[in-house]
Amino acid sequence: MVQGCTECHADNSAKTKLLRVAQTASPTAAATDKAAGMTLPQYYPDTRIGKEPNPMVLVPAGEFLMGSDNRLPDEGPQHTVKLKAFSIDKYEVTNLQYKQFIEATGRRSPQHFENRTFPDGKADHPVTFVSWHDAKAYCEWAGKRLPTDEEWEKAARGTDGRTFPWGNAFDTNKANTPVRWKNLKQEGDTTPVGAFPAGASPYGAHDMSGNVWEWTDSWYRQYPGNKRASENYGEHYKTLKGGSWWDCSFYQCGISAPVFNRAFFDLKVKNASFGFRCAKDEK
Repeated sequence: MVQGCTECHADNSAKTKLLRVAQTASPTAAATDKAAGMTLPQYYPDTRIGKEPNPMVLVPAGEFLMGSDNRLPDEGPQHTVKLKAFSIDKYEVTNLQYKQFIEATGRRSPQHFENRTFPDGKADHPVTFVSWHDAKAYCEWAGKRLPTDEEWEKAARGTDGRTFPWGNAFDTNKANTPVRWKNLKQEGDTTPVGAFPAGASPYGAHDMSGNVWEWTDSWYRQYPGNKRASENYGEHYKTLKGGSWWDCSFYQCGISAPVFNRAFFDLKVKNASFGFRCAKDEK
């Protein structure tokens, strides 16, 4: 569970720091070199993903294990969920892709854009400073929808109940996480989508752990069989999944990389560590 981060996003100094990182990062920054598991430069001038909506990967129908009995109260109890087949974006929605959307619709640009375009070198980085409403609008514009938290978690962990998209052992070389940036002794930032191919999920979805938290379509509710009450459950906050590059440990957010972790925020919240990907029904 991550709600303590709300205070950080309401705090001007924290917001300023997050925005400064998002706006000032450039191809000349210290993290340009490929390092610690990345197969791509941190920043580059063109796009390898392109401006069209993301390709998708198929998640077959069937059951999977959701949640965990071994960590935070809102993550359990672990339970079996049966889903219909669906597709989910292979990558998080990028700055360049989102730019096509705001140009087509006239929607307000994200806070880290200047003159309605993204920072140099970050075309293929995940778009950030988007609310749940922004994410939903983009997906609908692209002929898709936001995934539910159940769909998101199955796409991230498969059917064997693993802790991370790649398995059960944490590995700093397989995701853009705060631990990685701490080891590199750098401030941290988003990375190009798909820069850690060894960290892809069983279905081929990238960055399901780290990079940016991802909005889902689901309200933050307690799981079946969860007896621990919370005033936060209900139709108040939307659930985000996946963790991010940003270290929110000061706010007691817990370790965010496991696929069963849950964040919950007001639908209007925007910051430098929130993004999204889209899903689609399979007929």
